Amino acid sequence: MHYITKINFSNLLDILSKEYEIFLPVKKENNRFYKKFSSTADIDEKMYPTDVNTSEKENLAESVIDFGGVRAFEPLKAFFFRAREIVADGFTEELPRPNRKPLCIVGAKACDLKGFKVQDNVFLEHDFIDPLYLRARENNLVISADCTTAIDTCFCTSVDVKPFPESNFDLNLSQVSGGYVIQSGSEKGRTLIDNNPPLFTAVRDELAAEMNEQRTKVIDEVKKNIKEHKIPAQYRYGGMIRKNYDSEMWAEEAKNCVECGACNAICPTCHCFLLYDQMNEKQMARLRVWDSCMVKDFAKVAAGVNPRPLLWMRLRNRFEKKFDFFPEFAGTYACTGCGRCVSACPAKIDIRKILKRLVEDAK
Repeated sequence: MHYITKINFSNLLDILSKEYEIFLPVKKENNRFYKKFSSTADIDEKMYPTDVNTSEKENLAESVIDFGGVRAFEPLKAFFFRAREIVADGFTEELPRPNRKPLCIVGAKACDLKGFKVQDNVFLEHDFIDPLYLRARENNLVISADCTTAIDTCFCTSVDVKPFPESNFDLNLSQVSGGYVIQSGSEKGRTLIDNNPPLFTAVRDELAAEMNEQRTKVIDEVKKNIKEHKIPAQYRYGGMIRKNYDSEMWAEEAKNCVECGACNAICPTCHCFLLYDQMNEKQMARLRVWDSCMVKDFAKVAAGVNPRPLLWMRLRNRFEKKFDFFPEFAGTYACTGCGRCVSACPAKIDIRKILKRLVEDAK
């Protein structure tokens, strides 16, 4: 572990901006989202993008960089598995080249990093390795950060995720007095520290203690959420889908669903996509876009046959994949406890309530 002051971390971002496009977490009112910055001058005060005009800056009033806090609303997967991208340009075997630098994502949280376990399994760990995803994983830099608070929808510890990163990052920031305790999690991260020794110092005992106290505080906040909402622990999930497979609960829970697919789009582990071809005046291109298993036509096959024609079947399939298929197939539950789907759902369908009901009905 090392210590870096806020000013020196700003200097580090200036260094990284020469090689990467940097995205930082910004908080405006109660919302957090990523914003692109070409450089930073002072991460301790209000910060605005360098490429916006005065009127836009006024609209961003009260926006502040927040490396702590909780996860941004948009999932980290959007930087590695894009919502819409060209996967083949013409009929060449070469990969489409992005017209941009690799990305440096700052402030990613542990719930998002767990999403890599599912995304990597799908795109990297089988017979076919997705070259675009691989390129993003190899080239992009992830500087994660501890959560310094919890919001009502957080339930990460119930699915064995702590509110501070333990893996799948290059560097991790733990906010302490005057700066950050910084840990390396990859060779890329260690090289960054080794190449910039003036920016870092040894961690004093009192700062390490402050980091641990902060982590304990946030764990307690998440546990309070779990207790208030009576969310079952992950060890109780085994077999709950099979035991409830024909339950009337699915139709009851799906009756308010508007089939918008927001739960899939916002989830850090969902990964289904649709391929389609598009032609302009010069050539053909193949594109990939996110798809949603909650949409009626998702599972439709030849002659219009659909194995999941009813909405409640598609809701069941979503839970079956996260809490039955992936534990068996990849050794991990495909839920990170981020709570985004709770916030995004216009019908207020709450994954926590469904999990509670599934576990109780499976007894």
